Amino acid sequence: MERNETVYDKSYQYYLEQIAEISFGDIADNLGVKIEGSELKIPFFQNEYAVSINGMTDPAGKKPAYDIIVILSKYILLCPDAPPKGHDWVSFKDFKDSGPLISFFANNVEHNISDYFSGKSADLKKAGTALGGYSPTLEVNYDVAYQFDALPMMPIMILFNDADEEFSATCSILYQSRAEKFLDAECLAMVGSQLYFHLKNRFAGQ
Repeated sequence: MERNETVYDKSYQYYLEQIAEISFGDIADNLGVKIEGSELKIPFFQNEYAVSINGMTDPAGKKPAYDIIVILSKYILLCPDAPPKGHDWVSFKDFKDSGPLISFFANNVEHNISDYFSGKSADLKKAGTALGGYSPTLEVNYDVAYQFDALPMMPIMILFNDADEEFSATCSILYQSRAEKFLDAECLAMVGSQLYFHLKNRFAGQ
């Protein structure tokens, strides 16, 4: 455990060193985030995180989980020069460099959600509402369809059909095509995992 923590700490410091070379004023508008003092405020699934050259903190003032540190860091470091176009909805496998992660995403995000909420579509609706989900901009016909603002400028959509006498429950996760301009494939997969994590937590909190 000590070895892993050391690796994580080094990676965290490396990200902070890279972030220190960026002017928050140059990227805030293109990311759709705000600046307060020396901190960049980034909402992620309803939680606002503060990022500065000195570190990152969650709403409780603690260092975020490592996955979130990576997502926020890449979101800042990969900021496009201008807000990218591409509001069409695509699946994870459509993104560049997603190939090695397609099985992971299918099993650990989409299948996990469909298995966990199988027979519980009403509970998924409640969890989705609690997570700030809203009707998607895309016209669809599913038992549950929600759009979430995972990050500013980067919505994510869940499409879920519950199990019936003939078929098992199914879940599909969609992103806008411009999402790959903000995050790489690995981080996009992490965002999907965070969606599953938050939906489970909202369900458990009911």
